[in-house]
Amino acid sequence: MNTPNNKRRRESQSRLETAFIQALQTRELNQITVTELCQAAKVNRTTFYANYQDVYALADAVQKRLENEVAALYDHRHTHEYSQDNYLKLFRHIRDNQLFYKTYFKLGVDGRFQLTEYDVRLAAAYYGNESIEYHVEFFRNGLNAVIKKWLQNNCRESPEEIQQIIASEYRGKTIL
Repeated sequence: MNTPNNKRRRESQSRLETAFIQALQTRELNQITVTELCQAAKVNRTTFYANYQDVYALADAVQKRLENEVAALYDHRHTHEYSQDNYLKLFRHIRDNQLFYKTYFKLGVDGRFQLTEYDVRLAAAYYGNESIEYHVEFFRNGLNAVIKKWLQNNCRESPEEIQQIIASEYRGKTIL
């Protein structure tokens, strides 16, 4: 029986996600077919449809997995003191998982990413709670742009250099 959490089903999902991520590096989402994914993953169409409604549902599942993995980096965040190492940890994760992040941005979901409440409170403290939604939006989009550029350059700079670039944009304020 192919229950939701059995090993065989998880392995099929993993192979399909891997095939999808690889295909997405050279083509747009709307150009990827179930047939090609099944061939690359070495599963039949029935297996695909037992797990996903269509390629877009697979894209949603991959997106959720990517977001959950990044969120797991910061599970401690609400119980420990905020640290400059939080973004350094992210930049190291990006460097070590470039395909993962290229896929995330390729799916076009970076615009939906929301900074956590803790980040909003920190920004509010720096800017006296004035126009905070604009500061947060500026930071989020700027951070995404820097990460995209870094990925385009195959993470040529170190995570520490990227952290310094971001910090320098905030005129020495310790936000990272």
